Amino acid sequence: MTDANPDAPTEISRLSYEQARDELVQVVARLEAGSEPLEASLALWERGEALAARCQEWLDGARERLAAARANAETEEDDA
Repeated sequence: MTDANPDAPTEISRLSYEQARDELVQVVARLEAGSEPLEASLALWERGEALAARCQEWLDGARERLAAARANAETEEDDA
């Protein structure tokens, strides 16, 4: 949530992986319930897509960090 408007959604790029994942679970549950009007459903779908992309960014970044750490460990082993 933003400070200016407590009802406004948080900017997705500022969410941690856990925050984005948890909100995505909530969005999916609301969409699956089928009780939202069409416009709200479309907005939820779009937010869900953006949240899923944010989660993927975090996962891709973690994968890159692991690959770099492995490569560094192999280099250190080769130097020893």
